[in-house]
Amino acid sequence: MLLPKTLSKGDAVGVIAPASPPGGDRLQCALPFLESMGLQIKLGKSIERVHGYLAGTDKERLEDFHDMVADEQVKAIFFARGGYGSGRIAAAIDYQLVATHPKIIWGYSDITYLHTAIRQKTGLVTFHGPMLSSDVADSEFDALSASMFQQLFTPMTLKYDEAISELEVLVEGVATGQLVGGNLSVLVSTLGTEFEIDTSGNILLLEDIDEVPYRVDSMLNQLKLAGKFDHLAGVMIGDFANAEPKKLPSLTLKEVFYDYFSNLACPVMAGFKIGHCYPHFAVPLGGGATMVTDKKRVYITPGVTST
Repeated sequence: MLLPKTLSKGDAVGVIAPASPPGGDRLQCALPFLESMGLQIKLGKSIERVHGYLAGTDKERLEDFHDMVADEQVKAIFFARGGYGSGRIAAAIDYQLVATHPKIIWGYSDITYLHTAIRQKTGLVTFHGPMLSSDVADSEFDALSASMFQQLFTPMTLKYDEAISELEVLVEGVATGQLVGGNLSVLVSTLGTEFEIDTSGNILLLEDIDEVPYRVDSMLNQLKLAGKFDHLAGVMIGDFANAEPKKLPSLTLKEVFYDYFSNLACPVMAGFKIGHCYPHFAVPLGGGATMVTDKKRVYITPGVTST
């Protein structure tokens, strides 16, 4: 496990878009949030590029990422938006460069591909958290979501319990393991590639948006058939926004989760406000986590180091 160093006021941070275009107006609305934390902003060269549904060509987006990783002045990289496209640059990333310049990397959704690839190639802990154009620019962006960025300035153990949201226990137990995962549909897209998600002995976090129950069923079935549920330490089911079935009859999402998770030999809890939601509880991926179902709590170790 490789931890990035903490941020300090006055540090420079990079903002890039490795997937879809962030939308200039929304991005500009969000940048003052970073400045309010005392950070200086360096924008990627292709941040305003639009190449169909991509924020510039693969080469341009890859260069932005490599530039920010190599820049000694840049202490963190914040992704402006997900959408689609991160997986297109994963095979060309210089992972040795990432390993020798470990720094905070923050985003979610389509960024799940980069989280998974970077962790499995380098051991670097990265952060699943709200993004600038996608979330910070929203009027609904709330105080708890904003407060999650403070974990980047001081190493802190995170605690998630029912003070944040109601949690449902599908399987009782206690588990400790590395927290991995993120967006379900993106995780499925890693199967059969060199970046295929490694779940063995790990606590798997799942979230998604705009996926109706039969689609979630299909993707969970694919993970199951690929053996990804065979040796899990635990499962945390995050937010599945806009998942109401468009056609009836349909299984409910709760029934789908029950089908796939209720017979696992590891603790499973659902209801975490992690994903395309508010509040959005940001978590480090690749670090340690402990689930305690009888107390409906999860503890997550710090994702940064001050040394």
